[in-house]
Amino acid sequence: MSDAASTRSGRLTVVVGITGGIAAYKAVGVARALVRAGHDVHVVATDGALRFVGRPTLEAISRNPVHTDLYEGVAEVRHVALGQRADLIVIAPATAHTIASLAAGLAGDLLGTTVLASAAPLVIAPAMHTEMWEHPATVANIATLRARGVTIVGPGSGALTGEDVGPGRMSEPDEIVERALAVIGPHDLVGRRILVSAGGTREPLDPVRFIGNRSSGRQGVALAAAAAARGASVTLVAAHLEVPAPAGVEVVTVGTAAELEAAMAQHAAEADTVIMAAAVADFRPIAVAESKIKKTDDGAGLRLELERTPDILAGLAARRRPGQRIVGFAAETEPDDDALLRVAAAKARRKGVDLLVVNRVGWSEGFGTPTNAVMLLDGDGSLVGRAEGDKASVAHRILDLLA
Repeated sequence: MSDAASTRSGRLTVVVGITGGIAAYKAVGVARALVRAGHDVHVVATDGALRFVGRPTLEAISRNPVHTDLYEGVAEVRHVALGQRADLIVIAPATAHTIASLAAGLAGDLLGTTVLASAAPLVIAPAMHTEMWEHPATVANIATLRARGVTIVGPGSGALTGEDVGPGRMSEPDEIVERALAVIGPHDLVGRRILVSAGGTREPLDPVRFIGNRSSGRQGVALAAAAAARGASVTLVAAHLEVPAPAGVEVVTVGTAAELEAAMAQHAAEADTVIMAAAVADFRPIAVAESKIKKTDDGAGLRLELERTPDILAGLAARRRPGQRIVGFAAETEPDDDALLRVAAAKARRKGVDLLVVNRVGWSEGFGTPTNAVMLLDGDGSLVGRAEGDKASVAHRILDLLA
């Protein structure tokens, strides 16, 4: 978790609910991260959870007694007191049974009563076998919880218990904590208008084929979601996203570099900050065929004549109004940090941005991955920060600098 994340919301009373899944051992990391961030952590564990993680471990990590029994502390009405005091409730892991109980509003144990007695934001991190996660009942229960405003973190895809592999793996503790803290604050961007581009443009060769890139749009979407969570009014210009656009933002869909340029120019007029996270094709065909280009029987190849696409980022920087900030992204393949910084510094100065976010990309890093590692440079090309982790935490680090 980033240092900025640990200070965003002051000292909170956080209930960490732990249920009976093998991923319960990861909940120790969730509690530890919250304690290290300065929060008052109270663990509510089900009987099943204590079969996987011992009470002494959880009490040592949380620095508070672990609560398990609905009938403990009856005089102080503990079965509702914890929920009433909580600023935030995080359930990790959330098993299929727990998710079903939450969706139905059941209060058969201390965790259920705590959730029902609380007005605090609820964040859950599902963990279960793939078949259970994809079962129609679980799908419906998750949809119900989302509709109530519950934040769902994960699950990821990977190794499960036994030899099983697939969706259902609990997200890592740092990601869970980052997302949970983002739910409750800060709200330091209230009143700000932020324009974000995300995804990758595609330049058509014919009605079937195009020139494009491997950008999934994950980092741009994470920036839009983080900015909205922090109170900004967000417009997302989306080019061929591979992930859903976040709730609570205006979405403008584009396809080509020309369409992206037009949309960004239109909406930049109203924005306080413009973040160009989209990967724009540098070249496009001079001529686009009206029908599918077909192979010939003589085995001849195909020659394409390409032209440069507009430099959208430089254009936005050149037209910025007083007080408007322009943030650019640079994806480079330089093999070491020194070379990466030299290329990025030159680009920051050439483009005229206020902040440049640079990351290394390759066959297996950068594009399409759930994590990112970036360096942040100011307009003079000086290194002003770094961020590494899941793309949500990287997004908040970038916004921390802007805020």
